[in-house]
Amino acid sequence: MSRLDAARRAVATIRERESGPGGLNAFISVADPHNLAVENEHGPLAGVPVAVKDILATKDLPTTCGSRVLEGYRSPFEATAVRKLRAAGAVVVGKTNMDEFAMGSSTENSAYGPTLNPRDRTRVPGGSSGGSAAAVAAGYVPMALGSDTGGSVRQPAAFCGVVGIKPTYGRVSRYGLVAYASSLDQVGTFGADVRDAARLLQVVSGHDPRDATSVDRPVPDFEAAVRTGVAGMTVGVPEEYEPAGLDAAIRSHFEAAIETLESSGAKIRRVSLPHTRFSIPTYYVIATAEASANLSRYDGVRYGQRRMGDGGATLHNLYEATRTQGFGAEVKRRIMLGTYALSAGYYDAYYGTAQRARALITDDFRRVFAAGVDALFTPTSPTPAFKLWERTADPLEMYLSDVFTVTANLAGIPGMSLPIGTVDGLPVGGQILAPWWQEERMLAVAGELERRLAGGVR
Repeated sequence: MSRLDAARRAVATIRERESGPGGLNAFISVADPHNLAVENEHGPLAGVPVAVKDILATKDLPTTCGSRVLEGYRSPFEATAVRKLRAAGAVVVGKTNMDEFAMGSSTENSAYGPTLNPRDRTRVPGGSSGGSAAAVAAGYVPMALGSDTGGSVRQPAAFCGVVGIKPTYGRVSRYGLVAYASSLDQVGTFGADVRDAARLLQVVSGHDPRDATSVDRPVPDFEAAVRTGVAGMTVGVPEEYEPAGLDAAIRSHFEAAIETLESSGAKIRRVSLPHTRFSIPTYYVIATAEASANLSRYDGVRYGQRRMGDGGATLHNLYEATRTQGFGAEVKRRIMLGTYALSAGYYDAYYGTAQRARALITDDFRRVFAAGVDALFTPTSPTPAFKLWERTADPLEMYLSDVFTVTANLAGIPGMSLPIGTVDGLPVGGQILAPWWQEERMLAVAGELERRLAGGVR
């Protein structure tokens, strides 16, 4: 039996199912089965098919970021996370669909059309890593890479009923991860269960001298942490994550999960993170400001698509036409918001204030963890997956779908989501947050919940 058999089957299944009427539009590009290779036949992921979000640079497949401005673009180098996948023996079978430049919570903002939720094709899979979450949930691949700027791994994991992990900022190299908001972006992992997501995180973690934000720290045994249990741990439940508007069925599953942890030997402590109420405006000011700077490189001069308007062959017309035709509406909205926040006369009122609020949000977590809380448990999203196009007319309502997830990115702490139940057949996710560099605690809680709620780790 060849090490490539599983990857070849995955590619065949993706091509067959995605080309038919039942397709999910989970992939932007799929690997040529004749070009598949296992670089390390003795690696921990030897022969395992893995999907990669189309925001991570790959040499063998285009890197479009879900945007027309990079349509067909092929990178001359690969992201460190992708190189580590290949070195571990994994086989990249395709690049997954996403909200353009990771700007969205539904994967409806892709220039290549929306991805459908495999649990209910009339609903969104979440975003921006909706293609990766859908690919795992549909059984195309057992694990996938995504990116998480404000919940873009955890929220789609919750909507699709899979496991998604955002590690501590600096745990995984960002080299080759196309930048949206550099102080918030983080490579994350998806798995069909907690163990698979932890195995993938183990492979891609570690210091990278090519990334100035990568931290040189030992990488623990994440897979072993999944089985350690929660006896003696203190799990905090923040009151700010149980608002009056929380879906009643989600609240019920959330409370049942808390009881499960308590019956497993964990001590439950109610805590407060008072500055959480500022998280959404803080996040969107910082994220859009950084996006306006990062996306200025797409000008039609250096790489990607080049367009020329009707006003003549001038540099101004080149910039204007390339960006007008290349960027979608949501990307343009965020660039304009960010440029305004950074403009003279408004910088301190908006961006400066947001950075001060970010420090307060971070201090809330530092205080709670210093008081003896080992991990925090919250809902992942205030609602299950919503209907396609239901929120596109109201950007604020769309942004609020990340209300429980953005704080982890602002503080740089690790977070993850795992299924804790269903509502009318739609998955419900529970979020676990841990102190900086303590992913093992988070995985211990997740492993215990998975064993108790879903019948055990594979």
